[in-house]
Amino acid sequence: MKRFSEVAIVGGGIIGSAIAYYLAKAGHQVDLLEAGQVGSGSTQAAAGMLGAHSEYKEFGASLYPFARTSQRLYEQAEADIRSLTGIDMERRTGGLLQLVYTEGDTIMSPLASLEGVTWLDRATVLKKVPGLSESVSGAVHMAEDVHVTPAIACKGFHTAARMLGAQTNTYTRVDEIVKESGRYRLRTSKGEWQADRVVVASGVWSNALLQRSGLGMPIFPVKGECIVVTNTQTPLTCSLFHDQHYIVPRNNNELVIGATKVKNDWSTEPTLGGLQTVMEKARKMLPNVDKMPFRRSWAGLRPQTSDGKPLIGEHPEMKGLYIAAGHQRNGILLAPATGKMICDLIGNNVVPEEWKEAFRVDRLNTGEEVLM
Repeated sequence: MKRFSEVAIVGGGIIGSAIAYYLAKAGHQVDLLEAGQVGSGSTQAAAGMLGAHSEYKEFGASLYPFARTSQRLYEQAEADIRSLTGIDMERRTGGLLQLVYTEGDTIMSPLASLEGVTWLDRATVLKKVPGLSESVSGAVHMAEDVHVTPAIACKGFHTAARMLGAQTNTYTRVDEIVKESGRYRLRTSKGEWQADRVVVASGVWSNALLQRSGLGMPIFPVKGECIVVTNTQTPLTCSLFHDQHYIVPRNNNELVIGATKVKNDWSTEPTLGGLQTVMEKARKMLPNVDKMPFRRSWAGLRPQTSDGKPLIGEHPEMKGLYIAAGHQRNGILLAPATGKMICDLIGNNVVPEEWKEAFRVDRLNTGEEVLM
């Protein structure tokens, strides 16, 4: 039996859940199709940093406003979702310290001119974080680079979307999307769906559907390995960050330590070598991490594009087919802005032209033949 949707979203991670939330909030009839459980993929493997400033080099001046917009959307979404569902995303507001170890390593430029960024000298930093490495020469405090607990944030978006009318279909793998008679037909592991519009938001697993839509294979995995310890040593109210590695405090007195970056590795099991690398980076920041009880480790797959920017937008030839994937390590941060952008595109609302161009879904096209 066929089911009918106005908008079918393929993928139930934080990106798909945020899209469902904003669409349902705007009054659209939404079905979310997830191959496993909601939030069970890359979302639950993330640390949850909302690092618009710490990721400035990745975003650059043109995309930084998009990241900042998403940071601000979190504040409103957090309040609205808590009011609607009672779910607390565990948004911790201590900010982030980007550590500096040599005088020549100062990263205040161009960060110095950004809102919410402050330089802290060595004495101030060591007082702020007892137990921090004595070799630091200072730190950049990014007050608005706060963090959430990813699995709970995803649950918040998803639960709010459902309460606003969205329907969730778990363990429903989408194998094919075909456009026929002006509508999309989705062949799934639980039968067929029909939808006026489809949004592909299944992270690194989007490739099979993207390939069939003529967009080649623009997304590849970057494996990240993490460790969690119980913080028995150091009161830590902010995240620590250096050389793309981090220590993030959670509300349950745990520290999330990560992460490696291994390209084109599809395995989701951590390796001893990877965990050793993570620990070496952590010791450089917080030496007494060695004394903390080990809790668990894991690995997740970040979905990355060749230019490092996500794909967010409508297929240039298949109207009504939208892509929202390839967010790499910034999926948690960019989820609200991505959700609202897709909602605005579907609703024909204004979206900044520079965002539409930067995230254009055919910019990485390999020129393969359209198969759908």
